[in-house]
Amino acid sequence: MTISPTDFASLLCSRLCHDLLSPVGALNNGLELLADEHDPEMRARCLELLGESARASANKLKFFRLAFGAAGGFGETVDAREAQAAIEGLFVDNPRIKVGWMVSEAVLPKQAIKVLLNLALIGGDALVRGGQLDIGAEAVDGMLEIGVRAEGQRIMLDPELRNALTGDGGEAPVTPRSVAAHLVRELVDDAEGSLQVSPPEAEMLVFGASFRAG
Repeated sequence: MTISPTDFASLLCSRLCHDLLSPVGALNNGLELLADEHDPEMRARCLELLGESARASANKLKFFRLAFGAAGGFGETVDAREAQAAIEGLFVDNPRIKVGWMVSEAVLPKQAIKVLLNLALIGGDALVRGGQLDIGAEAVDGMLEIGVRAEGQRIMLDPELRNALTGDGGEAPVTPRSVAAHLVRELVDDAEGSLQVSPPEAEMLVFGASFRAG
């Protein structure tokens, strides 16, 4: 990937704004409706919708803080339960996706947390009709192994994202859509780790990342 840090940060911001536009826009619309609504039942429904949009916004922000940000307040490692809460919060309003958490480590390095969260984000987006999203991590023989598996009726991993993860895209430009995949690739390469992606013809989508533990 050949791109300046400033441009990469701008693309990350574009991705965040895109994902937050829907719940924040719903908050704005709900407030406008509430201001003009006098029926008690409708006002109660407006408040309910406002609460749902506020929770969705907060959940996305918590996820992005760990997945893309510096995760202020944490040291070099992050409690794995924070990552679990971030992933479950991200998908809590999507009943079509069931999350399985199989992380045996109590804490994970920040770098590994970012890889795990971004792979979970990509895997969840690929489940266009819903399905099962399983996330696992464990230390084996001095290596930290991360695995994400997406299984469902229809799985669509955009070739742009696949190429960014595998490094087969050459000098293809980074876009807001592919920025999370490029971030994973950069984090894995910086740690001199390895990253695998199941082939397009596979019945399920599987990501595997390996780092030297410690």
